Amino acid sequence: MKPMRVALAEDEPLARERLTLQLRAAGCEVVACLCDGPSLLAWLEEAPPLDALFLDIQMPGASSFEVIGELAGRVNLPPLVFVTAHPEHALHAFEVEARDYLLKPVTAARLNQTLERLGRGESRPRDESESRGTSGLRFPARAGQGHVILDFRKVTHFEMEKEIVYAWVQGSRFRTPWRRLSEVETSFPKASLIRIQRHILLRPEVVLAVRPLFGGRLLARVGDGLDLEVSRGASQRLKDLLGL
Repeated sequence: MKPMRVALAEDEPLARERLTLQLRAAGCEVVACLCDGPSLLAWLEEAPPLDALFLDIQMPGASSFEVIGELAGRVNLPPLVFVTAHPEHALHAFEVEARDYLLKPVTAARLNQTLERLGRGESRPRDESESRGTSGLRFPARAGQGHVILDFRKVTHFEMEKEIVYAWVQGSRFRTPWRRLSEVETSFPKASLIRIQRHILLRPEVVLAVRPLFGGRLLARVGDGLDLEVSRGASQRLKDLLGL
């Protein structure tokens, strides 16, 4: 199979280099790297056929949304994938028919999922629960002035703060409709959620590593650089669930 031909636009040099290396490591041919809105606009006017365009949102000169709006109806855009640290733009991204929306820092596994979807020609992330009629695995969360629909299986943990429950996905948190963690437990009765602190519900399936802390407590790693402290009372139950 021919490698996927992709381009990317990112104004931060380190982020641009990291994503370029990740795409190449995944077998993609990176044909262009743009660093601001005007250069992206000019390049897209004459761009060759692409399998995907990876876009940061806020860039000098013009945002990627402004560039897309300028080209609408004049240029056939390639499949769009937004890469940003700001989850509140997700609704706008899907309004412009983005194929996917990645939150920084992007992991190799998450990027590979996106590339696989692009290779299958999927217009949005596939939710296996829909084909089984179990839409209850999806729930709404606030994103800016609108909402995104999150997949429960991509959540690492739920956190309650000031009577607001947040769902953590890829290192970013989204405000959910729930006000108490007990409401989350009721909404997903078959999930193996464990309350590792009074204000945190953890999905044990997402734990990547654990290490002991003083006093019989554990530190659980659930993502790149994201560690959660587990209370002494919950530590043994978590070890049991992990087979330790």
